[in-house]
Amino acid sequence: MAFQPIVDVVGGGIFAYEALVRGPTGEGAEAILAAVTPEQRYAFDQKCRVTAIREAVKAGIGATSARLAINFMPDVISDPMADSEATLEAAKETGLPPERLIFEFSGLDRLDSSRMADTISAYRRMGMMTSFDDFDSHADGLGLLGRFTPDMIKLNPQLVRNLSSSWSRRLIVEKIATVTHRLGIRLVAEGVENRSDSDKLRSLGIRYQQGYHIARPAVGRLPRPFSG
Repeated sequence: MAFQPIVDVVGGGIFAYEALVRGPTGEGAEAILAAVTPEQRYAFDQKCRVTAIREAVKAGIGATSARLAINFMPDVISDPMADSEATLEAAKETGLPPERLIFEFSGLDRLDSSRMADTISAYRRMGMMTSFDDFDSHADGLGLLGRFTPDMIKLNPQLVRNLSSSWSRRLIVEKIATVTHRLGIRLVAEGVENRSDSDKLRSLGIRYQQGYHIARPAVGRLPRPFSG
C-alpha cells in the first residue's frame, strides 16, 4: 500500500490518508485491478482492507489523529455487517478505532439503490464513515445526494485540475460545494496539482485537498505535506 494525505488547508493538519494499492514493482491500482478476475474480487477486496489497516498502523497512523480512507468494491458485498468482520478484527488487533476508517465507494453504477443505502447505514452503525469517489455533476451526480448522504465526497480530479483557468468548471465545483455544505457532507478536492488551483478551491470553501501539490503517495509510509 501507498499512502497519500488529505489535508485541511483551513484548520491545518492532515485529515486523512488514502490507502492506494500498488504492485510489487510499483504498478498502480488500475493495472492491479485489471489482473483481478471476477472470482477473485471478493477475496481481493477483503485482503486490501486488512492490508491497508495493518500497513497504515505499521507506518504510524495510530500516533496521529488522521483517518484512513480505503477504496473498496461495494458490488461484491452481500451482507455489509458480516463482510466487515475481518475489517473490524484488523482494526481491533491494531488498535485503530473503526471511527477513523473511511470507505470510498467506487463503481457506483454497479450498486443498486437498496444495497447502497443498506451499506451506508450498516457502516455508520459500525462507526465507519463512507465517501463517494470521483464525484461530478454528470449522470446521477447531484441527484445521488438526494437519495444518499455519505459522510464525504471526493471531486473528480478532472474537475479539479487547472480549475483556476476554467470558469465553467469553477461554477460546477461551486454548485457542488454549496450543496454538500448545506447537507453537512465533507467535500474533498482530489487532483490538486498547483498552488493556483489550491487557492481557488479554498476561496470556494473547499478546505480538504489531496494531490501532488500537497504530497505524492509513498509506499509503506505516511508522507508529510509539502511546505510552501
